[in-house]
Amino acid sequence: MNFIKMQGLGNDFILVDARQENLSEIDVSTLAVDVCDRHFGIGGDGLLVILPSDKADVKMQIFNSDGSEPEMCGNGIRCFAKYVYESSSEKKEIFSVETKAGVLVPAVIINNGIVVAVEVDMGAPKILGDIELYGIRFSEISMGNPHAIAFVDDFSKISIIELGPKIENDTHFPYRTNVEFVKVLGDQEIEIKVWERGAGETLACGTGACAAVAAAILSGKTKRRVLVHLPGGNLDIEWPEDNASIVMRGPAEKVFEGRYFY
Repeated sequence: MNFIKMQGLGNDFILVDARQENLSEIDVSTLAVDVCDRHFGIGGDGLLVILPSDKADVKMQIFNSDGSEPEMCGNGIRCFAKYVYESSSEKKEIFSVETKAGVLVPAVIINNGIVVAVEVDMGAPKILGDIELYGIRFSEISMGNPHAIAFVDDFSKISIIELGPKIENDTHFPYRTNVEFVKVLGDQEIEIKVWERGAGETLACGTGACAAVAAAILSGKTKRRVLVHLPGGNLDIEWPEDNASIVMRGPAEKVFEGRYFY
C-alpha cells in the first residue's frame, strides 16, 4: 500500500489515497492502529483516507491512532488539502471536502508555485455551555467534534497527562471529548496544551485551536483574530464579527512517502 507521511504543526498523519489503493477488503480501523504505531508501524497521530464523494469534490475519512473515527481534524484537513491540490491535474486552489462534520472548503495559499499554507472555513462553533469537573470549569464547544476548554494561568499547575484522559473519558461526554488547557497571553494571543480524543497528548489540534479562540472571544478575553501558540507551532484563527464561520490558517508539510506491507 502506497502512503504519504504528512504533518501540520507536528500533528502527524499517514495519508492513503483510496482512489488509487484498494482498501475494500481491509479493516481500516485496525489498519490505523497498525500504521500509527511508532515502533512497529509508520508512526502517526492518525490515518487520513482520500475517497471519492457525491457531495463534494473529495471525501476525507479520519481515524485516530486508537482506531476510532472522529468527525473532523483541523490539522488533518490542511495536510489533506495540500496533497489533493498537489496531486491533482486541475490545480483548484479552492475546493470542497466531505467530512463527518459536514462539507468544508479549504483554500491553498500558493507562493512561487508551492503550497505554503492552507486556509479552511471551519464552520460556526456550537456553544454547549459550561461544566465543572475535577475542580476546573470547562467550556463545551463543538467544531463538528467535541471540545472541553479550560483557561489556566500557569501550565505547570496542570498535569495534562493525568487530567487529559480523565476529562476525555468522563461520563458527561457520551462520545468522549478533546481537551484544551488555554493560557491567555494578550488580547490577540493565546497558548494551548492539547489532549486529543483517541490520540492523547499531541503537538497541535486545529479544531481545538478554533474552539479555544471561540471560548476566549465569548468570555471577553481576546479580540476576534488570535495567534494561537501550540507546542508544534502557530495557527492564525479568526472569528469575524458576524459570528458565522471560524477561519483557520496554518501550514502543512509532506515528510516522506513509501510503501507499507500488511
